Amino acid sequence: MRHLGYLLVTMLLVLLTGCTVGPNYKRPTAAVPDRYRGLTAEEAAKAEAASFGNEKWWQVFQDKELQGLVRTALEHNYDVRIAATRILQAQAVLGITRADQFPSVSATVGADNQRIPESKLSPPLYTSTNHVSLAMFWELDFWGKFRRATEAARADLLATEWGKRAVLTTLVSNVAGAYFQLRELDLQLDIAKRTLGTRQESLRLVNIRAKGGVVSMLDVRQSEQLVYGAAAAIPDLERQIEQQENFISILLGQNPGPVPRGEPLTAIHFLPSVPAGLPSALLERRPDIQVAEQGVVAANARIGVAKASYFPSISLTGVGGYQSSALLGLFSGPAALWSLAANAVQPIFQGGRLRSNVRLTEARQQEAALVYQATIQQSFREVSDSLVAYQKNQEFRKQQELLTGSAADATRLSNMRYEGGTTSYLEVLDSDTRYFEAQNTLAKAQLNELLAVVQLYRALGGGWEQQ
Repeated sequence: MRHLGYLLVTMLLVLLTGCTVGPNYKRPTAAVPDRYRGLTAEEAAKAEAASFGNEKWWQVFQDKELQGLVRTALEHNYDVRIAATRILQAQAVLGITRADQFPSVSATVGADNQRIPESKLSPPLYTSTNHVSLAMFWELDFWGKFRRATEAARADLLATEWGKRAVLTTLVSNVAGAYFQLRELDLQLDIAKRTLGTRQESLRLVNIRAKGGVVSMLDVRQSEQLVYGAAAAIPDLERQIEQQENFISILLGQNPGPVPRGEPLTAIHFLPSVPAGLPSALLERRPDIQVAEQGVVAANARIGVAKASYFPSISLTGVGGYQSSALLGLFSGPAALWSLAANAVQPIFQGGRLRSNVRLTEARQQEAALVYQATIQQSFREVSDSLVAYQKNQEFRKQQELLTGSAADATRLSNMRYEGGTTSYLEVLDSDTRYFEAQNTLAKAQLNELLAVVQLYRALGGGWEQQ
């Protein structure tokens, strides 16, 4: 056993003096702009401010009911739970890979008793062997093959952890976006019901005037068209609302059912301008960029694993224990046994397999680096698209508010002119239809403005913090 201890010390010294082949990781270069396209001059001057993506999701979305929905989704959504199990798998793979750096030790205890039957030439023969031994096998990581493999497995683990954060970011934005779409449908349904009530009252008055001979049946039929148009919109909106509730329920990890409401769409507001921060900060913030970078780290480390195959594989084995035919004398001095061995295997001819494997890992590393650079460019595009969408949707919504106000006044005036007998009901029909469409378009504009904020928040890497 003393010799075995000396051997272990020697192996540790050899291992510590070993080298690690393969390239060390260097982050691939990426063209990072000074500021995002889509920022106004004033916003660009404030680029040093903290990014909107750094805000916690419960600080961004103030609606209490929406916050409750997001918390439920984060706890029960199946995509999040699947991502969590992938982290557990990656942790296990890392543990398995890292174990290759250490010696494997196994203990054996056995007893072998035999009886050989008698024959014409010999009497019965009895044999008894008892043994206890400790065996060790260690492939020295002299060239860093196992260390590089562990480095790759650790990068895979980090990628799965960032992957879960990417799932969280997507989930928060999907729940918020779906909730805003639900509130927009609620607003359209409210508009349709109010419009239906107004048109039914108008139809009642037209019928009275038709019975009195003041107007013709054409006016009645045109008034009925307005009523039927508003009435037809209601069941279609109710269908969309129920389907949207079902979609949100699935995001929450629940069976389809009703969804609680909070503030109406018109009461939900964000800041007039949201700070985007510096583009360079996006590289550390967005989960998908981190996932792509860890893919480069893992691919880079596997080049070292492949190159280590060029060099000899050095392994050490040792066995120590006791063997005796008598159980009582098993642990006595003469029964002790030990063996030590060292082995080195050098590949000589593999038909180009080793060289091709190195080329394969290098090509995969190049692919991962390109994916990383492409992911960065795509992220800049998403932020810029979201910024311009928010600004232009905001401008459109303001103009649509003016148009809706003008359409409302035109409807009021056309009704007054009709009641005064100075115009036909066709003018009322046209102005009322325009007003109904303007209200629905304004609701869509308000929704698009909110969705642009949600998309910007997601593009900046916000939403993966958990409360």
